[in-house]
Amino acid sequence: MELLSTQGMPVAGRAAAWGEIYATKMSQCEFTPGDTNRFDAELRIGQFGPVKLARLSLDRCSVERKHIHIARNSPRLFNFLLQAEGASTFCHNGRESQLEAGDFVLCDTGLPHYFLTDDHSVTVMVRVPGEVLRTYLPTPEQFCGRRLGRATGVTSAAAAMVRELSSGIGGEIDGGYEDRVARYLLEMIAMSYTIGVETVEEASAIAWQRRKDVIQFIEDNLRDPELSPASISAGLRISPRYLRTVFAPGGEKMSAYILRRRLEECARQMANPSWGVHTLTEIAFSWGFNSAAHFTRTFHEKYGMPPREYRRMRLAKAA
Repeated sequence: MELLSTQGMPVAGRAAAWGEIYATKMSQCEFTPGDTNRFDAELRIGQFGPVKLARLSLDRCSVERKHIHIARNSPRLFNFLLQAEGASTFCHNGRESQLEAGDFVLCDTGLPHYFLTDDHSVTVMVRVPGEVLRTYLPTPEQFCGRRLGRATGVTSAAAAMVRELSSGIGGEIDGGYEDRVARYLLEMIAMSYTIGVETVEEASAIAWQRRKDVIQFIEDNLRDPELSPASISAGLRISPRYLRTVFAPGGEKMSAYILRRRLEECARQMANPSWGVHTLTEIAFSWGFNSAAHFTRTFHEKYGMPPREYRRMRLAKAA
């Protein structure tokens, strides 16, 4: 087992220093503490054959993996994240999941993602190479960003197994059994997803990979007010009909997806104290809206309150 922590680090610049350490062992990310005067983190890492198990303990903060952190042609890795303690919000692959203790979510490290803890949080990551995971889940792309609830199917049993393994990180398991343990662990988690999350059986792995490309194009151009199915089709050099076909398995129209993602990004910045000097209109227009009235109406429809009230409530909670 490998143990890393912020203990003994200077308070000033601690989050940035932790981010550099984390990048050497897991992935490059940006850590932003909820309280700049107090930030503690701990990471315990173990290996079971092809599976890396990592237990991350954090004070209230946000963790963001941006496009600039992702190297082209890097190995394809997936993380099953178990919210072991506390609660968090996880945004990935165009989806936002509210996680409570016992919930899982699947993450593709080759795509940007955002993780926000409400308070102290413990997350256990089960990291698997893509070629290994496909043996158990042939099209993992369709599960990325989708919450797997703790009360669904055999999820609680899978969570218990992950917790148990992460508590000792393999200290009591003979090396000759590590591959078998990894196999049982992945079978249990894959079974949980197969039972608990609705899938689209007819969607091929190639189609889900193409949908990933579409989503990545949308995310890269979300701030562009001219973003539309027509511009996406032209940008990816595919026909509008094929574009609709590869996007359809997600069950959401492309225009609805674009609007939802813009609203989610606006809400995220409105809740961030560092954006307090910017007006709501500035935030909305920076994410591709070109009408303040349209932004206010659609935001109210999604979040059940006007943008100004949402911002005041979230900033008060973060204080």
